[in-house]
Amino acid sequence: MIPVAANDVAFSIHAVLLTAITLFQIAIYQRGHQNVSKIALAIVCIVWIAAAVCLFVALHRHSWLWLISVFNSIQICMTVIKYIPQAVMNFMRKSTDGFSIVNILLDFLGGMTNYAQMTTQSIDQHSWVNFYGNIGKTMLSLVSVLFDLVFMFQHHFLYSDKRKKHTSPEINTSLHSQNV
Repeated sequence: MIPVAANDVAFSIHAVLLTAITLFQIAIYQRGHQNVSKIALAIVCIVWIAAAVCLFVALHRHSWLWLISVFNSIQICMTVIKYIPQAVMNFMRKSTDGFSIVNILLDFLGGMTNYAQMTTQSIDQHSWVNFYGNIGKTMLSLVSVLFDLVFMFQHHFLYSDKRKKHTSPEINTSLHSQNV
């Protein structure tokens, strides 16, 4: 049994399309004085070249499961690379100002429902192959949930006092007077 379902493929296609749209937006929209770092460009180029090489190898050998496994590994590495700078920046600044916790909560919900789906399927099939047979899905959810927990801890516990101190009393007063 191959534990890669149609919804897993649809999710992957959705993620690739949205990532492509994001990269396109980075290329065409003004960013003021912000630039894409050379390290980020190098990582993106290396990943695309590696993906292309693996695609050609898979085409020649007809080893599609291997290709999916390679793409899963790339996705896990890119997810770790994506989350680490934000966690470090929050730590260095000792603040989560400007950080949207809503996206993290949605990501956490997605990771937990993914585990719930895999658990339900495993119970129904009397086999835990959903977890160890699709290691990319399992690891991606694990990495996402762990970083989401770090971000929630930073936002709600470690740096919540600093976020509250930045709220201006004048703004609160003027908002209160508008609502009255």
